[in-house]
Amino acid sequence: MSELVTARIRTTATRLELPHLAANLAGHLARADAAQMGYLEFLDLVLEEEHAVKEERRIRHALRISKMPHHKTLDDYDFSYQPTLDPRKVKDLASLAFAEAKSNAALLGPPGVGKTHIAVALAVAACRAGYSIYFTTLDDMVRQLKAADTIGRLTSKMRAYVRPHVLVLDEVGYQPLARDEANLVFQMISKRYEKGSILLTSNKAFSEWGQVFGDEVLATAILDRLLHHCEVIAINGPSYRLKNRLSAVADAALEADAAVAG
Repeated sequence: MSELVTARIRTTATRLELPHLAANLAGHLARADAAQMGYLEFLDLVLEEEHAVKEERRIRHALRISKMPHHKTLDDYDFSYQPTLDPRKVKDLASLAFAEAKSNAALLGPPGVGKTHIAVALAVAACRAGYSIYFTTLDDMVRQLKAADTIGRLTSKMRAYVRPHVLVLDEVGYQPLARDEANLVFQMISKRYEKGSILLTSNKAFSEWGQVFGDEVLATAILDRLLHHCEVIAINGPSYRLKNRLSAVADAALEADAAVAG
């Protein structure tokens, strides 16, 4: 292929916003020659690689704006440390049928058992499948909504929590809410009801949510919408963080004993 034609293809690829093709045309041509590809096979190669690059760019951007604290996957989760947790239930959620159905999932258990890890892993999987995602703790969301309400921007700010396909609502119940704060949560959940999924984590049983939201009637109304279409998974095991801390303490003690013995 002449240099003139090659240059023209690069220019056209750039105009069509196909940067990978423009930057890697020479490599594509070399591979096509080496494999003696036909025209259709070569075109398939070029389009597949361009799509893969664009998709990876989309995923990186979506994860960056999702506000998630990390991007861990289920492969990073040690199910063996939580023997009461059935991995099949979590892996069923990873099929993302809940996101397709615009239903919810709740991960309940004491601090440190990996609730946030699982919620984030499911959100990462949803992002890769093309769903928009957003992560927030309950307390931070309430603060943001209250601040927006103060300056007359509540509707606009509420939209940020209603718009994503999947909202990860972390740490429900760690701090009790005043009634006006609970009402903001109710508004958000009502607006998302059957329109988008919520992945929530909580250290409180649903029977304790009246204390969390400061009003039994309001808590019941929130739960009514959340649990209508919801998969609930309880994790009642030891804390990962405590496990790591105890391991560190034990290692330090062994080093100290070895130093004394030496």
